[in-house]
Amino acid sequence: MAELKGKKVAFLLTDGYEDSELTSPWEAVTGAGAEAELVAPESGEVEGKKGHTQSVDRTTSDADAGSYDALVLPGGVVNADHLRMDADAVAFTRAFFDAGKPVAVICHGGWILTDADVLRGRTITSYPSLKTDLVNAGATWVDEEVVVDQGLVSSRTPDDLPAFNAKLVEEVGEGKHEGQKP
Repeated sequence: MAELKGKKVAFLLTDGYEDSELTSPWEAVTGAGAEAELVAPESGEVEGKKGHTQSVDRTTSDADAGSYDALVLPGGVVNADHLRMDADAVAFTRAFFDAGKPVAVICHGGWILTDADVLRGRTITSYPSLKTDLVNAGATWVDEEVVVDQGLVSSRTPDDLPAFNAKLVEEVGEGKHEGQKP
């Protein structure tokens, strides 16, 4: 597993996230030596579908993508739907692509990428119900455990977390990808 000492990873989410899609990747990046911060539209705590709570480190209105080396977007239908309605969250997400930084999305987490307008010409996977939205936004959708496309890591469900976490850590370790820019 890659060594991520000195790297800082943002996790962007709000209430209704899929618990394991926050906790498992968080453990993977911090276990590899990175610092992780939770970014959400509102301060306080966020609560997952299964009751996991975690403190918010920074709000989307105060977050700067320049302060981070990578972004993780956990899934959960409610989480993903609410995030894409937050203009600051969409701009924060877009900024990672503009800078060529790694972005990892799992399950419904990829929904915000349609609003950030970063999917043209990209290959991605997700929870199957997002296929049409992602294709309509310009992506090629595939049904695979994990897909890596120039720094964009994607997976379908919590069952894919082992492969997702390994590729997440690998891509954060590699750093910027020129092909990540929209």
